[in-house]
Amino acid sequence: MRQIVLDTETTGLEHEQGHRIIEIGCVEVVNRRLTGNDLHLYLHPDRDIDEGAQAVHGITLEFLADKPRFSEVAQRFADYIEGAELVIHNAPFDLGFMNSEFRRLDTDHVKLESRGPIIDTLTQARQLYPGQRNSLDALCKRFMIDNSNRELHGALLDAQLLADVYLSMTGGQIDIGLAADDEEKGNALASAGLADHLSASEHRPRVLRATDDENAVHARYLEMLAKASGDRCLWRTLES
Repeated sequence: MRQIVLDTETTGLEHEQGHRIIEIGCVEVVNRRLTGNDLHLYLHPDRDIDEGAQAVHGITLEFLADKPRFSEVAQRFADYIEGAELVIHNAPFDLGFMNSEFRRLDTDHVKLESRGPIIDTLTQARQLYPGQRNSLDALCKRFMIDNSNRELHGALLDAQLLADVYLSMTGGQIDIGLAADDEEKGNALASAGLADHLSASEHRPRVLRATDDENAVHARYLEMLAKASGDRCLWRTLES
């Protein structure tokens, strides 16, 4: 599964009033692992930036003077997100701006939410933690994710933090690395002269059966994953 965790910064709050995107940050996640194939774009908006918005992200029109227009990077951006599931915090805001930018170039643009699956992590968080604060900062604190560098909002930084939050909120990043561990242990045994003394039975894997209590905990965990993912928990599908 390929997912793109995405965030934008804009000149103001309402795309209907002509406000534009000035920064896009994307983090690629494949099979719940961060790939490092991220995308970061600054854009010239061809309009002023509201003081309130600038106070949030700190991006000035002077800084954007030599940056490309959206029209110059639209195809690159579209190709990058093509076929991926988009993960966005407060998705209607970012989707509204992105659709508005694409419509400026093509009046027949099909809305992104109609082209592929969208996960709104704000909606997920509100379902999992009703009545609690579910801003990105609050979720970072809840999952003990370091956001000390977030003095101002930034699309790429926020997308990176959101990727960590999303993976933590839905079960954690998959990074088992058993083969590497086994190789290191084997090398250590060989260097200590112990490998030859291991019997054949010690090389055979042990099969440990889950207890009833462990199965019950596992079932509750899968129920949480199913709720967080909009009933798209693959493990439950396989088990059924």
